[in-house]
Amino acid sequence: MSSVSTPAKSGGARQGVQKFGRFLSAMVMPNIGAFIAWGLITALFIPTGWWPNEDLGSLVGPMITYLLPLLIAYSGGKMVADHRGGVLGAIAVMGVIVGAPDTPMFLGAMAMGPFAGWVIKQFDRAVEGKIPAGFEMLINNFSAGILGAALAIGGYYGVGPLFEAFTSVLESGVQQIVDWGLLPLVSLFVEPAKILFLNNALNHGIFTPLGTDQVASLGKSVYYLLETNPGPGLGVLLAYWVFAKGSIKSSAPGAIVIQFIGGIHEIYFPYVLMRPVLILSVILGGMAGVFTFVATGAGLSGAAAPGSILAIMAVTPKGGHLAVLAGVAVATIVSFLVSALFLRNYKADDEALDKARDASKSMKGTNSAAAGAGTTVRVNGKVEKIVFACDAGMGSSAMGATSFRKKVKAAGLPINVTNTAIENIPADADIVVTQQNLTDRARAKAPNAHHVSIDNFINNPVYEDLIEELKASQAGGSPAERNTTATADAQWDIDNALDKAAPGAGSAVVHSDILRRENIRLGLPSVSKEEAIREAGRLLSAAGYVKPGYVNAMIEREGVASTYIGNGVAIPHGVGTAKNEIENSGIVVLQYPNGVEFEAGTAYLVVGIAGARGEHLKILTKIAEAIEDESTVHRLAQTKDVNDVYNTLSVQPE
Repeated sequence: MSSVSTPAKSGGARQGVQKFGRFLSAMVMPNIGAFIAWGLITALFIPTGWWPNEDLGSLVGPMITYLLPLLIAYSGGKMVADHRGGVLGAIAVMGVIVGAPDTPMFLGAMAMGPFAGWVIKQFDRAVEGKIPAGFEMLINNFSAGILGAALAIGGYYGVGPLFEAFTSVLESGVQQIVDWGLLPLVSLFVEPAKILFLNNALNHGIFTPLGTDQVASLGKSVYYLLETNPGPGLGVLLAYWVFAKGSIKSSAPGAIVIQFIGGIHEIYFPYVLMRPVLILSVILGGMAGVFTFVATGAGLSGAAAPGSILAIMAVTPKGGHLAVLAGVAVATIVSFLVSALFLRNYKADDEALDKARDASKSMKGTNSAAAGAGTTVRVNGKVEKIVFACDAGMGSSAMGATSFRKKVKAAGLPINVTNTAIENIPADADIVVTQQNLTDRARAKAPNAHHVSIDNFINNPVYEDLIEELKASQAGGSPAERNTTATADAQWDIDNALDKAAPGAGSAVVHSDILRRENIRLGLPSVSKEEAIREAGRLLSAAGYVKPGYVNAMIEREGVASTYIGNGVAIPHGVGTAKNEIENSGIVVLQYPNGVEFEAGTAYLVVGIAGARGEHLKILTKIAEAIEDESTVHRLAQTKDVNDVYNTLSVQPE
């Protein structure tokens, strides 16, 4: 029996780096199409391009100077404060662009966009509830205009020149590394960082801005090839195909197609984790590839996303294909040969790959043990299109769609299964499958679709349930009712943490005073997460549901895992020994029209819970059903009628 080294749960530092990296890449990811368009125009129409054209070549300068930074800044501002923040980000970055006309302001846009969004968000919080009726539009428009103008001026005189100097120093340092012949050493951190799922952060947060700057002067850049080179991963997969046994060997060819042709590099990460010493293979393969790229003068004219050999060839400038292919080939050969040394006598059982995939999920910050738990799989009506969506639409969602497409085909269902980025979910999607932390965004993009929220895309048990529902739906039958909650975390909270009673407790009589009208508070000003939880605890205590010590238990529970369950709702509560602090089952509802920031999202309804003897379970089920409908949550988040909340969430005695 072989052993698999399973990484420990992500530490705070790595999680922080991942979160920051995802934030950076999320500003670039939605705009990758614009980067590719600019790269193609550059490759085709500049003087050294395939079809030199002075008129069309004139598009290159304005696109890199204005279009791309503006899109990045808008995306960054929107992430912080929706459309209003995006507009402020675009205004603010114009000052940076004009203040540093000789340097493409990608780094400035990544800083100024989110900052502008933060500024307008703080202003909106400060004036919340203080604007006279009828003056809302006037105040909103002029505040955006005045703050935007101030930020643009500040960007022109301060931020623009500062980032121009910083970019100049950074470029000089990188060029010095190239001149010294040390660029291959970047593989020492690039390849391990990819295994830690920092690939998008590296590629789109660092190398894409650097590469775009270089293309502006040279027409191509090797930076676009540092992370996207498929050679190191291909070498590992080929070695498994040659030397492995059983299901691991048979899985390698399919993984090769997905990785090399599809560009989904994540597929090979579990194969490295299955034999951790193979990290040396991808590092040495990456170094050999970069050395070859530098020696042959290889480079791309635009970002290759995803890292498919087809995408790489598409943005390779005229006369550069052989150099690029040489670097990919050398990286593949070196990675294969090093992998062969470690795999020739390596014997793994058929469970090894599954264990490594679990380890990979752990590295990505998911909990495979709870895969799919509590996910809604109810299907009504005929389904023709199922969409798997993630941030980029080219990584984990592609793998999930591939896995589920096979199940749909095996079941003989005439359903189209595809994958896309959140921002590109088609209007005719019947079902949208996303990871838990992305479901809110998906609902906003496709409000009419049925949404399935899961914790991971690969081998998820919920797929089998969904297939059964689809069979019943396609046959015109009535799907069986399932025990559902908004997310896997919510299921854990309800079934385990909230003192679920013995069998039959779920059908216990629900006393009408578990949720009382006087325990519903509306129109509260936004506060911190901790303040909101403490306020819910104080209200539970004042109502006689809990002892005062329960409040601290609620805070401690939040430190373990976020009680935000998605769709604008959080359910803070105490667990474990905190049940000793509970006098009676009770629920309180706090409405924050402008939201409270939790770890996983913004909560507009904070539902404090104290559960004893299973009496509260029916209300929790009612809440879970209600928040599945985003329009219901939106209504409850803005209503000024306590009866509206009470009638929607309460369950009367039977």
